[in-house]
Amino acid sequence: MRTNIEERAVRLAEYIIENRATVRGAASSFGISKSTVHKDISERLRRINEPLYEEVKEVLDFNKSERHIRGGMATRRKYKGD
Repeated sequence: MRTNIEERAVRLAEYIIENRATVRGAASSFGISKSTVHKDISERLRRINEPLYEEVKEVLDFNKSERHIRGGMATRRKYKGD
């Protein structure tokens, strides 16, 4: 069971890096919760593979810095009908 969790953490990291995915997008793709993705990346992956963790952290930090823009665009589409 333990190796499955560790494998999932590595697969999640690779998916996020390849697709520049958000935590929500990765969770949806893997059929797990956002909390699980966050725990796998921030805690488990850090212990398993530090260099991979650093790469994923860069992608997630970028997504976090851009989320207010994406939210504004979604609101605009909602009310403009675009």
